[in-house]
Amino acid sequence: MYRKTFLALAVSVAAALPAFAQEPVKIGLITTLSGPGGYIGQDIRDAFKLAVDMEGGKLGGAPVDLMVEDDALKPGQGKQIAERMLTNDGVKLFTGIVFSNVAGATVPDIVDAGAFYISPNAAPSNMAGKGCNENYFVVSWQNDSLHESAGQLASNLGYKSAFVLAPNYQAGKDAITGFKRYFKGKIVGELYTSLDQTDFSAEMAQIRAANPEVVFQFHPGGLGISFLRQYEQAGLLKTVPMVLAEPSLDAVTLKSIGEAAIGLNVSSHWNSDFDNPANKKFMEAWTKAYNRMPTYYASQAYDAALEIASALKATNGSLADADAFRAALRKADFQSVRGKFSFGPNQHPVQDWYALKVEKGEDGKPVLKTVGEVFKDHGDAYADQCKM
Repeated sequence: MYRKTFLALAVSVAAALPAFAQEPVKIGLITTLSGPGGYIGQDIRDAFKLAVDMEGGKLGGAPVDLMVEDDALKPGQGKQIAERMLTNDGVKLFTGIVFSNVAGATVPDIVDAGAFYISPNAAPSNMAGKGCNENYFVVSWQNDSLHESAGQLASNLGYKSAFVLAPNYQAGKDAITGFKRYFKGKIVGELYTSLDQTDFSAEMAQIRAANPEVVFQFHPGGLGISFLRQYEQAGLLKTVPMVLAEPSLDAVTLKSIGEAAIGLNVSSHWNSDFDNPANKKFMEAWTKAYNRMPTYYASQAYDAALEIASALKATNGSLADADAFRAALRKADFQSVRGKFSFGPNQHPVQDWYALKVEKGEDGKPVLKTVGEVFKDHGDAYADQCKM
């Protein structure tokens, strides 16, 4: 009698508990934590971890084991880390990569192994169209669309000629392609710099000689800080304005450049001043946890964690049924810090883009303020090439 009562009680208790997997879900976060772009990966790591911490070590009710590794901006190193996590640790869910050259070397191996990759940043064009994959999701943007917004903003501002520059790698090529796709004026100069370049004096001379109405440049991380400082030192910031996409003027870059950045125009899908409940919650939690301004990268990584949480919740914390987990990811059933969010047919975002401007804040320090809208429900140029 006692045994029957005990068994009945055990069954009823088990039925009342969530049906989550017993083992934590392993998440491989491969990102750039060292070198000039190290702060980008640090923000991605910290924002993803923040989402986990806010749920008491879980995502979507499922306990998670977050495994963080530094790719050091080396494609080969990123590839090796992914292979080790897949083979030795049995990781089936990945995120974190900052740079497109690392993503190009790493993500194909991940998805070919049947694992999932959720990008909080890098989204090269070759993986958005014919090279798309059902296990590859992007929460940030497609590389081109990020800079398409800058091209449209430059046109909206009435500029008729532009000089464009970007590093000579996939994201840099996508940046210039994207800007040119929507800029209606004339391109009077186009240069590709090195990904490890520190001296831009030759480029400054060519910009001065071309005498454009505006300059568009994409240099993420420490590259952007170096470029903007040298641009100011060359006296160009006062004579040739810039229109930038968000990676070229994030919170870290702005703090480094200071008042010289006042007046710069920037296009973005997110800003710290967005007035929606999800963003307010994120900003409050981030400030309390880290006591610094988040970058765009942080907002994207936080959203990536929420996206993963939504799928884990729908599948009771299990990736065993890949089709079910994939279907849950496609729904994007989470409240994004940027507001409206959905996936296009290639599992890249369809979202709004905004015009920002650097102004003096209430404390006298420069701050990015949202001043208008550039695109509404904007997808990317490669979605129709994706066949899944």
